[in-house]
Amino acid sequence: MTAPASVPDPLNTATLTITCPDRGGIVASVSQFLHNHGANIIHSDQHSTDPAGGTFFMRMEFYLDGLDLSRDGFERAFAGVVAQPFQMEWKLAYRAEPKRMAILVSRYDHCFLDLLWRKRRGELNVTIPLIISNHEDLRRDAEMFDIPFHVVPVGKENKAEAEAEQVRLLREADAEFVVLARYMQILSGDFLRGFGRPVINIHHSFLPAFIGANPYRAAFNRGVKLIGATSHYVTEELDAGPIIAQDVIPVTHRETPDTLMRLGRDVERQVLARAVKAHVEDRVLVHGNKTVVF
Repeated sequence: MTAPASVPDPLNTATLTITCPDRGGIVASVSQFLHNHGANIIHSDQHSTDPAGGTFFMRMEFYLDGLDLSRDGFERAFAGVVAQPFQMEWKLAYRAEPKRMAILVSRYDHCFLDLLWRKRRGELNVTIPLIISNHEDLRRDAEMFDIPFHVVPVGKENKAEAEAEQVRLLREADAEFVVLARYMQILSGDFLRGFGRPVINIHHSFLPAFIGANPYRAAFNRGVKLIGATSHYVTEELDAGPIIAQDVIPVTHRETPDTLMRLGRDVERQVLARAVKAHVEDRVLVHGNKTVVF
C-alpha cells in the first residue's frame, strides 16, 4: 500500500511582496529563483500601472518545506540575484511569525471588540501586545482577553506629552502596526514620525462625505440612501491617507439616527476587519497616496 502524501504545514509559508519599475522578465526571474531553491509557489498576483514604463507590483506566497537555504541565506541570495538587478523594493513575511498589532481606542467598543473576537477565532494572524486608551471604559474588556491595557489621558494641555508616552509604550512593546478602533483623537505628525510604522484608521463615512462629530445625524438630515465606511492608512493630512477598504449599505427614509448609527457601526466593523486582514496578510502595497490590494 502506498503511504499517503504528507500535507505541507500551512504555517510554514512565506509571502514575498515586490514593487519595482516594470520591465520584461520579472515574473520569470522571481519564479525561477524560487523553483531553483525548492520553494513551492501557492498563490501569485501581479499588477502593472503601465507595461511601458509603469510600476510593477507582485505578491507571491510559497511553501518553505523544500527550501535548500536558511532564511537569511535565501534573503541574501534573492537580494543579489533578483532584487538588485530589477531595482526592487521587497519584503518577505513569514506566517509562523504573527504581526504585532497594537490597538488605540476611546470609548466606542464595536470595532475594538470585533478585532479581539476575530483574533481569538483565528481570523487575524496577529498578537496584540497592548491596548492604549484615553479612557478607562474598556479596561475590563481588555482584561477578559488577557491583553495589557494602558490609559494615557489626552487633552489640549498635554497632547504632546501624552503622544510621547503612547509612542514609548508602542516602541517598548515592539508593535509593528497600530489600529485606531474608533480612537477619537487626531494623531499629530510627531506621533506618526515617532512611531514610524503603519497606522490604520476607520472612518465613519464613505469619504469624504459627512465628516464631524455627529455624522449619522448629518446623514439623517440629508436623507441619504447609502451609508458607508472607509479604512485607510493615517498620514498627517486628516482622513486623506491611502485607502485600503470601503463599503456602503443601502438605507431608506424609514431610518432614524439611531438605526443609521447601528447600521453604520456594522459596516465600520466589517470594513476595518477587512483592511486589517489585508494588511496582516501582506496584500496591501502602497503607491503614492493609493494602494494596490491583492
